[in-house]
Amino acid sequence: MTRIAKLYAWVLANPRSAISFRDFERLVVAFGYRLRRTTGSHRHYGHRAVPFVLTIQPRGKDAKTYQVEQFIAICQRYGLSLEE
Repeated sequence: MTRIAKLYAWVLANPRSAISFRDFERLVVAFGYRLRRTTGSHRHYGHRAVPFVLTIQPRGKDAKTYQVEQFIAICQRYGLSLEE
């Protein structure tokens, strides 16, 4: 199991726990999202299978909890999986 796969498994088991923004960004990219643009601290990611943009931003050094939960819901709804 790769580091990203372990991280995703941990996030699924603990969706309300703190995750570093850097790790969250790595996770988003590993699922096939690509950075579209940056506006201040907001980073806008797009995915070819998702009809809208995912916007994330850090809270200090951590990712915002509701954005992690939103990401999980999008992955489940659109059937996204890790790109190896």
